[in-house]
Amino acid sequence: MLTESIVANSDKPKILVVNDDPASLLALTSLLDGRADEGNYTVLSARSGQEALRQVLLHDFAVILLDVNMPGMDGFETAEAIHQRTRSADIPIIFVTAFLADEIDRLKAYQRGAADFLFTPVIPQILHAKVSVFVTLSMKNEELKRQAEKLSQHASELTATNRRLVREMEERRAAERKSHAKDEFLAMLGHELRNPLSAITSASSLIGLAGAAPDTVARARAIIQRQSQHLSRIVDDLLDLSRAMSGKILLARQATDLSRLVASCLETFRATGRTDGYRIAVDLATGWVDGDPTRLEQIVSNLLDNALKYTPSGGAIDIALARAGDDVVLSVRDSGVGIPPELLPQVFDVFVQGAISIDRSQGGLGIGLSLVRRLVELHGGSVGADSPGAGLGSSFTIRLPCAELAQSTGAGEPCTPEIAPPGDTGKPSVLLIEDNEDGREMMATMLAAYGYPVYQAADGLQGVSQAHACRPDAALVDIGLPGIDGYEVARRLRADPATQAIRLIAVTGYGLPEDQRRVMEAGFDQHLVKPVQIDRLLEALAPLSTPAPASAGAAAA
Repeated sequence: MLTESIVANSDKPKILVVNDDPASLLALTSLLDGRADEGNYTVLSARSGQEALRQVLLHDFAVILLDVNMPGMDGFETAEAIHQRTRSADIPIIFVTAFLADEIDRLKAYQRGAADFLFTPVIPQILHAKVSVFVTLSMKNEELKRQAEKLSQHASELTATNRRLVREMEERRAAERKSHAKDEFLAMLGHELRNPLSAITSASSLIGLAGAAPDTVARARAIIQRQSQHLSRIVDDLLDLSRAMSGKILLARQATDLSRLVASCLETFRATGRTDGYRIAVDLATGWVDGDPTRLEQIVSNLLDNALKYTPSGGAIDIALARAGDDVVLSVRDSGVGIPPELLPQVFDVFVQGAISIDRSQGGLGIGLSLVRRLVELHGGSVGADSPGAGLGSSFTIRLPCAELAQSTGAGEPCTPEIAPPGDTGKPSVLLIEDNEDGREMMATMLAAYGYPVYQAADGLQGVSQAHACRPDAALVDIGLPGIDGYEVARRLRADPATQAIRLIAVTGYGLPEDQRRVMEAGFDQHLVKPVQIDRLLEALAPLSTPAPASAGAAAA
């Protein structure tokens, strides 16, 4: 019960009575104590200015009754000391004096912080009336403070709730945007798949019609082949993106001159007519990187494709490659439709694509730039996009770690056939460029059994690299290769004086007259259709074989 009383009293307003005269101090405290319960306050006392200051340090007071005439520190000095402290600066002080103060004394008292005067002998009713005013004011102030604290706490809670609601709304909007983007992507995917499937279905039905003309059937088969390749590219893009996002792409790293790779990609676009009608500016400095040539070509091709896709005919595209510190920097700038500011931060996100018209004039699935970012990051690089705004063009910049040529090219390493016959047979060396591992192994083994030294490559870029390194006498080249196709392999080898004399033999599943025409136009010497019989293959290589001695020939006969 005593603890409860102390706690209760600690919450009540406090009155401090300061008087050096014990009798006067007792009289004043007794008068106030008599009405303490009714007035809901607590009375404390002090017998000097110094003791009053100590009490002020310990407690907050609603009002102080302060005797003016005290030895040592008088009432004015005590009041001044009390009001110098920030915490007690606003405590009202009632001066108690036995003398009728003149105007000068009143002014001095008010300057020292006096709120009122009491003259002795004190009239109880006046004492209680004046004290009750300040006690009531103190209680009101405390109530206002409590309300202000509650309001502040409530405001903090509302602010936190508002932040949470804003965050939830932003997360919901982001989820809705992603869901909408996925819906758009699925719609685009359906469109991109249905078009070639429709053409394939129609062509298949046409082939099955009785009495269809041979040239009509040939065109239908060509359509089926083209559209099947288109479907294959769509599936490859989706699989590549899926593998890249899940970290399942393994890079076949080797020293690669990015400038030559970019030039080769651009030449492929030119050969297919993609760059017709555009102003292309190229500034390529040599830049060696340690990377996977096939994946690097995907990166460059996607950037060039993006620039051409979103730049109207007659526009300009600038391609630059330079070394900046420890990085090789590739930039592709165009004067096309540009990128709106709100789309720029998400341009590399999956399923994000610019404004799409109903006629789908740009085409594509909108995953090219996402794949670019994933592949660049796999190479330890970074990619960024910039655009002044819609209609003002855009630029894409790739930074890849530079590789020193002396450390990466493998210069001085001998180029030896992967499969070589025992002894020197005098047969020409053959480079076999084929992405089907089983087919490549069987053909290489068969050629070696007939005495041909065989080099192997699993894709177009690796085949070009092997041709430069090993200088084979002949190259058997599949057409449907990853990275760059067989046509581009032939064009590159024919364009380089070091490899232009290699006998190029296309070995492909495409056997139509149109396919043979494209093969010969690309620079091949001969066109063979899979499956190739061994005698047909040996016949194709025969012009390169060293004539056998007469005795050996007679024995063979």
